[in-house]
Formats: sequence, structure tokens, C-alpha cells
Amino acid sequence: MKYGFWAPVFGGWLRNVRDENMRADWDYMSTLLRRAEEIGYDLTLIAELNLNDIKGVTEPALDAWSTAAAAAAVTRRLELMVAVRPNFHQPALFAKQAANIDNISGGRLALNVVSSWWADEATQYGLTFDQHDDRYARTTEWLEVVNGLWSQERFTHEGQRYQLKDAICAPKPMRKPRPPIYAGGESETAKTMIAGLCDAYVMHGDEPKFIAEKIADMKARRERFGLPPMQYGMAAYAIVRDTEKEAKAEVERITTIDPEAPGFANFDQWLSGTELERELKIQEYSVSNRGLRPGLVGKPEQIEEQVAAFEDAGLDLLLLQMSPQMEEMERFSAQVIRPTVKAA
Repeated sequence: MKYGFWAPVFGGWLRNVRDENMRADWDYMSTLLRRAEEIGYDLTLIAELNLNDIKGVTEPALDAWSTAAAAAAVTRRLELMVAVRPNFHQPALFAKQAANIDNISGGRLALNVVSSWWADEATQYGLTFDQHDDRYARTTEWLEVVNGLWSQERFTHEGQRYQLKDAICAPKPMRKPRPPIYAGGESETAKTMIAGLCDAYVMHGDEPKFIAEKIADMKARRERFGLPPMQYGMAAYAIVRDTEKEAKAEVERITTIDPEAPGFANFDQWLSGTELERELKIQEYSVSNRGLRPGLVGKPEQIEEQVAAFEDAGLDLLLLQMSPQMEEMERFSAQVIRPTVKAA
């Protein structure tokens, strides 16, 4: 299993805990990234939102791509999986920028292509927000342009949204044939696009049996395209403690609803639009990306067993959220990652 972590671009992951002792600033970010390399983490996911989805829209949120360029210069081993939303980036200019960052990093860049979901953010920034299937149509054409510029000396494209003539992108990315492209989505349109155009499928958190089903489905889709096997990743929130009682107490702390939290105004609307049991609804609201569903909560040996179950399901990568991040990543490394590596 590869261990990744979400870079704290929003200053935390918990909607009910206002101050997680993890500032949304470069000093904290750079210290965390460099330490993560030293203690066994393989990859960081740098999310891209211009508004803060976790702490409230008026709170700071770090820009993904300038952060990625800085991270490329101060790290040596971490893979940098950076989110990119096609409606926010003209593809030819993006291809140039991303290739440069890949070179700065020595070939460690990866993309997490996200077909957008937040209409209010796009409206605030004066950008087009496509409807669902149109978003994936845009992503498909956008990827055609980026791949063309990365693979051809001169690239011409006449499409519905983008037109280029004899365009040059140099230098090319160091990673061949291109930086890996990760993407996630649960609709039929999304899964078809990902199976045909991407290198890895990333999922929201879930139990091993459901992850196994999703992986089997994507493998079958991939085979129908006649393409090589994909990699599979999943988001998860991790809590490792010496006792189950301590772990459960931490779950209780982070899922206790704070009606004064900036994001709480949307909670009732969100509740009415889901069919989850109330307890699950509270957990899903409290921790992003369905992070508590995978069950990475408990004593080290319990988490190791659960990680093994995900490996058996076909999972290659865990994308972890923790809070406060520096302290919890140290604990997870000492009690889960490094003992597992040593035993192997």
C-alpha cells in the first residue's frame, strides 16, 4: 500500500472543529511536506478550490498550483498529485505550466482531474459552469489538448471549446509518457471517461467490500478499452490510538455538531438531500470525502488489518486526512506505516 495525505490547503478537514492547529499558510505547509518525506509518506494530494469548502468561504484557502510549484522545489521524494479543474484552466497554458512544475520536481508531478462541482465558486470567479455531462465533455476535450501538447512537437486542435494551431510546448514533462492522471466520479459518464483517458481511479471513502466492487467494475471497463491496468486510490480519515476507547472518544469529539460553525448553514439543506441514516449523515458532514466510512479508526493492529482488507480489495493508495495533521501523521507513521514496512 502507498500512503498519501491531503495537503492542508484549507487549514483543516473538520467542519465542527474551528481551530485544528494547522494554519492555511506556506510555513505550515512546507514544514509538513518535508517532514512527511522523512517519515514514510509517498504522495500528497493538493486540492484545488479558490473558496474554503471546510472552514467557510470567507476563510483562507491556498492556491493549488503556486503551492505545487513551491512544493516541487522544497521536496525530493513525494509525488505531487495536484487537482486541476478544466473550466478554471485554459489547457495549452496549463500544459506549459504543469510541464515546468514536473521538471522542477524531477518528474514527480501527477494530476487529479476534477470536473468541478461548485457552481457558486465558478460564478464568483466569472467562469463557465457546465452541467454534469457537459463538464465531462469539456474534460475529455481538455485532456486531448494537454496530451497532444505533451506528446507532439507541434499540436493543432479544432474542437468545440478549444482551438490551437501548430502550438509548441517545451520543455515536455520529464515523466514519460506523461505525468499520471488520476480522476474520480461515480456517474456512468464519469467512469467511462476515466476508464478510457486516465491512469488511476480515486474514490471517496467506503468499506472494503464496496471498494472491491468499484474496482472490479473499473477493471472491466478498462479491459473493454484494451488499455493497461489502472491504479486505485481512496480517501480516508485516520485515527490511531492506543485503545479503542480513546479512538471512539476522538470520533465523538470531531463529529459533535457545532451549530455556530461557518459551514453549518448548509447542513439542513444537505441532510434533506441525502438518504443516509442520521448518524452517517453527521459523520459525512463532519469529515469530508466520506472519510470515516473506511473504518481506519482504532488501535494500530486494527488499522493494519483494515489496510490489509483494502489491499485484498485491490486498492493501491490511501489518501489520508488527519487532524491536527502534523501530530497525527507522526503518530500514524510511527504506529502503522513504519512497523508495516519493517515487517515486510
